[in-house]
Amino acid sequence: MYPDVEATVNRIKALVHIPGPSGFAHEAVRYCRELLRSYGYTVTETNKGGIRVTVTGTDDERHRFMTAHVDTLGAMVKAILPDGRLRMTMIGGFNWNAVEGEYCEIHSADKVFTGTICMHETSVHVYREATDIKRDDTHMEVRIDERTTSAAETEALGISVGDFISFSPRFQTTDSGFVKSRHLDDKASAAMLLELLRHLKEEQITLPYTTHFYFSNNEEIGYGGNSNVPAQVVEYIAVDMGALGDGQASDEYTVSICAKDSSGPYHYELRQHLVKLCRTNDIKYKVDIYPYYGSDASAAMHAGHDVKHALFGAGIESSHAMERTHKDSIEQTERLIYAYVQSELA
Repeated sequence: MYPDVEATVNRIKALVHIPGPSGFAHEAVRYCRELLRSYGYTVTETNKGGIRVTVTGTDDERHRFMTAHVDTLGAMVKAILPDGRLRMTMIGGFNWNAVEGEYCEIHSADKVFTGTICMHETSVHVYREATDIKRDDTHMEVRIDERTTSAAETEALGISVGDFISFSPRFQTTDSGFVKSRHLDDKASAAMLLELLRHLKEEQITLPYTTHFYFSNNEEIGYGGNSNVPAQVVEYIAVDMGALGDGQASDEYTVSICAKDSSGPYHYELRQHLVKLCRTNDIKYKVDIYPYYGSDASAAMHAGHDVKHALFGAGIESSHAMERTHKDSIEQTERLIYAYVQSELA
């Protein structure tokens, strides 16, 4: 049966537990690469670390390109403080309060250390002004789970400036159908494309157009899918999260189709093609505008690729924080992906 939402959720669970801040997503890429090879696909690796699978279609003159990214938010060691704790610099766009109190891992060259992201003035028994202090680069730091009280002791552990810091995902599912975890952006979409590729291979399905599936590793810093787009590509789809909040049309139960984000409008005819597929196939959807957002598809446009571009994905609540979606949204998104790859060009 396709889509098998439970299989997709299990794939999401596996992916979110693989640390992968932008610039350090090689293990997540390796996981996808080995899985795709086990399905029987030939995997092309790009110089900047992404991977691409090409599924030859009936029409090999006009191609499609679909992408999801496996890199996530994270941080990097900016400085080792005099008390042995770590000052951080962000990777990706989030607010420090979104990770305050979060467990993390520090990836040194030789070992992985655990820690907790804290405000320096955390204890209310010591710092009367704790609730009023701004959560920023100066006050947020990593408390390492090692016996260290000085910069020299932390350095002796092997921790250095430039080491990557990943955040604990805290993945959970609920009896009511919710999937809660950090990094659903965009490992939920990557899991969907992996499950689609498994289904295409197992059922020996021939697509109408040659379609490239790209798993990018630098989307959160703006340039994951802006290269390695073959010249024959005429349609580019980014499968990425739908942004929820006040004034947004999207929800956690439907597929969200983006009409415009901070880069500008997406291709009108291709967007309308997706809407028509939803209506024809009884796929529950919402059309929305994401005010502070960019995707691999918009990055490809900025890079100068001559393609029609679109963006859709599952609705993700509390994006770039403790994210949540529902199995219904995952199912509707998978159904749209499947309908799209079997449809005529827009």
